Amino acid sequence: MMEAMINEIKIVTRHYAKAADSKIASLYFGGGTPSLLTTDEIKKLLDVVYQYFKVSDDAEITLEANPDDITEKKLDEWKLIGINRFSTGIQSFKQEDLVWMNRAHNAEQALHCIQLIKNAGFHNYSVDLIYGTPTLSDEDWKKNVQTIIDLDVPHISCYALTVEPKTALQKMIHLKQEKEVNAEKQASQFLLLMNWLKDAGYEHYEISNFAKPGYRSRHNSSYWQNKSYTGIGPSAHSFDGNCRRWNVSNNAAYIQSLKKNIIPFEEEKLSEIQKLNEYIMTSLRTIEGIDLDFIKEEFGELKSDILKAASLKYFNNYQSLSLIKGDVNQKLILTDEGKLFADGIAAEFFFEEQIKI
Repeated sequence: MMEAMINEIKIVTRHYAKAADSKIASLYFGGGTPSLLTTDEIKKLLDVVYQYFKVSDDAEITLEANPDDITEKKLDEWKLIGINRFSTGIQSFKQEDLVWMNRAHNAEQALHCIQLIKNAGFHNYSVDLIYGTPTLSDEDWKKNVQTIIDLDVPHISCYALTVEPKTALQKMIHLKQEKEVNAEKQASQFLLLMNWLKDAGYEHYEISNFAKPGYRSRHNSSYWQNKSYTGIGPSAHSFDGNCRRWNVSNNAAYIQSLKKNIIPFEEEKLSEIQKLNEYIMTSLRTIEGIDLDFIKEEFGELKSDILKAASLKYFNNYQSLSLIKGDVNQKLILTDEGKLFADGIAAEFFFEEQIKI
């Protein structure tokens, strides 16, 4: 697998010169369990990236790490090879939650790994928490969030529990072996979360993400700002501003294809309407909201005018329901309550593909 990924990096730089010429502001080892790689393997990948790409001196280099993979020795090794940020899936500090979610780590490891990261001298790291599980009361949720606040964690990503189709959890819920997910409970815990973290000085800069000043995730922000990015490895996604590309997910097929110097991917070329709708969807999730002046500059005055007309149609209604705020002629920003309905509100402003504009 390592050799296949290294070969993909080389091919990308040969065939996508624009990607190789742009200075990289962030590197992200994630989308699986990269902390299971040896330090030498991670260093080998980093060395190849530095050899074939231009990387900013202050680049954010993040490693996803399971709490039970984090040790004092590994942290020292990771620091030496250039890792300067971590993202760790704590999910909960309550043992019952972790057992219910079938997590490999326990509550003690959840706490201990954060202390290890701090002791190793890392100041930039992120913790994931999950809310809305049947085992998590509002009181327990408050304890989880307060633990994060007390530990002065600089970045937090919080997600409502989702039941994916064809999973063991979905089957157990169907067989009444597990409780159904309670949407009202999830909404309530999300509203509580926003209030607690706001009071603690965190910036709610994207629906699922909260950061102390100066600690927004550069990598994730690039997705929400529709910037170009290059993904390496099975299932990796890339975007060049016009096309979305995704590699095959099958490891064997990926490796065999790269042995023939072929990147096994599919792609979709986005229309102007698709790009505009994606901007509407992603920007509405952020603290900055939809910028109508940006739409005018990026997509043209006519599209901006059409969106302003749509804004006038829906704005007063959403504002009266305390779901949206801002200046109808400049910015549209969701309120805390509006964030519960972000996808539905965004869909109201989408352009139809058939419209010729």
